[in-house]
Formats: sequence, C-alpha cells, structure tokens
Amino acid sequence: MKRLFIHSIFVIGLLFSSIATASDFPTKEPVGGKTFGTSTTKISDGLYVFRWWVYRNFFLVTDEGVIATDPMNPKAAKLLLSEIRKVTEKPVKYVIYSHNHHDHISGGNIFIKEGAKFIGHKNLLKELGDHVSPVTPLPDISFEDSYTLTLGGRTIELKYFGPNHGESLVVMRLPKEKILFVVDIVTPRRVAFRGMPDFWPDEWIRSLKEIEQMDFDYVISAHGPETQPAIDPASVVKEQRVYLEDLMSAVKTAMDSGTHSPDVLRKTVKLPKYKNWQYYEEWLPMNIERIWAYYHMGW
Repeated sequence: MKRLFIHSIFVIGLLFSSIATASDFPTKEPVGGKTFGTSTTKISDGLYVFRWWVYRNFFLVTDEGVIATDPMNPKAAKLLLSEIRKVTEKPVKYVIYSHNHHDHISGGNIFIKEGAKFIGHKNLLKELGDHVSPVTPLPDISFEDSYTLTLGGRTIELKYFGPNHGESLVVMRLPKEKILFVVDIVTPRRVAFRGMPDFWPDEWIRSLKEIEQMDFDYVISAHGPETQPAIDPASVVKEQRVYLEDLMSAVKTAMDSGTHSPDVLRKTVKLPKYKNWQYYEEWLPMNIERIWAYYHMGW
C-alpha cells in the first residue's frame, strides 16, 4: 500500500510538472516592445525568441555555446548578438538559415569572428552563390532532406519539405520542447503576404499537411508584430492550411462560375471567416489575384 501511494504521488507530480512546463510557454502574452524596436522572450531553459520589428528568430544557449537562427539583416544581427550577450558570454557556434530570402538571413557575417559555422539546405549554395552578399556567408554545412544538430546536450532537427516558399526552406524542430520554428509558411492570424511572392500555393498546402504529421505541440513563427505572442499552439499550422484551402476554393468557384477577370475577382471574392485576421482588407485582394494566376496561368 505504501509503495502504491508513493508511486501515485510520483505520477501526479509528473503530471503537474508537465502541465506547469507547458503553461510556462507564453502563448497568450504579447512579445511587447516598440513597434520598430526589438524584444526578447524567454520560452524555456536556454531557449529565447528574438523579435526585430515584425521578424522573429530564436537562439538556444547550451553548455558548449549558442545556436542562433536567421540573422535577418546587419542591424538586427548586431542587436541579436547584443541580446545573446545579456544571457551568456559563450560563443555563437552555429547559425541556421531557414531559407534563401535576404530579409531573413542577411547579417550573419558578424558571427564569423565568433567562430560560427553556418547551416542551410543544399539549394542555398546555388541561390546565395548566384546572389553573393558580403554580409551573408554561404553555408559551411548543407544537407538534402534532414539534418540533426547537437550541441551541449541540446538538439535541433532540420527538415526539408521540398519547394513551397522558394526551394530551400527548412523547418526546425526542438524535440525536447516539441516546438517548431516555421518561417513564412505559417504566420498565425494573418492572411498570406501580399501577392504571395515566391510561393507555390499547392505545394504550400502539401507541405503544411506533412508538417501537421510531425511530433510538436507549439510553433514559433518568423513574423508577427509586438502585439502577438512569441509562441503559439500547434493548431496554427492547420489554421494556415485551412485558410489557403478556403482561399483557393473560393477563387476557383468564382472562376468556374464564369468570372475570369482578376480585377473583378479581387472585388467580389470574400472570406468573412478571416475578417479579423491581420491585413485582411489590404492583402486579401492580392492573395486572390495570386490564386487567379495559379488557375489561369498554371503559375
């Protein structure tokens, strides 16, 4: 009986411990700070989300050094390093690129003197090589489908899902916390960016379906203003996918009914379900025209 009682107390303790750990993730609290400024949010032991304007990344402090992600740009990268230095004096050992777009990965050159190695999908070698920038080092480590980085007992898993937003975008998973870092293809509570540049709508949906099958409970996205939290529940991946499916279905239905003018579609297609999402009024018409192009031109 005594052994059973002790075992029950242990199980209950584990349950409350897991609940407390999950509840500590700031899924409701805005990251804060000035609109055009920066802020840093601690997510869990050694894990921090850094915000510059509407851009996000994360850095992970381990016993053997720091792993940083997307430097963003030279100004933001300097601020990122400054925020890292508030937490630790350990060197930045690795910088992980999410994809090729310069607005996310420029500025990493300041980490070279830290001895950092740069990691990215193999397609980055050509993409960045074709558009050489002195502030954006080429990857030292590249991979094709997946890569696991371990430092100081902490692990980050990188996974490539094929073309969706460009041809080099990878999703990063922190297995200990069951957190994904998803760049550009998931932006919670916001319609797609303007005219959806460098997106394949159908491949985007396919990728999100595959990502939904991963083992994760939370998502850190790479965009969001100071009024949005640093981390969201896993459900935001499905919400993004459903938005894209609703968008494509509404445009196709209108076109099948005889409306083929993108100018008319922009004015007549509505998705009231998403009227409270960011930039609904401003960007939805651009989203609609992009989907018109997909169906009309196969692009």
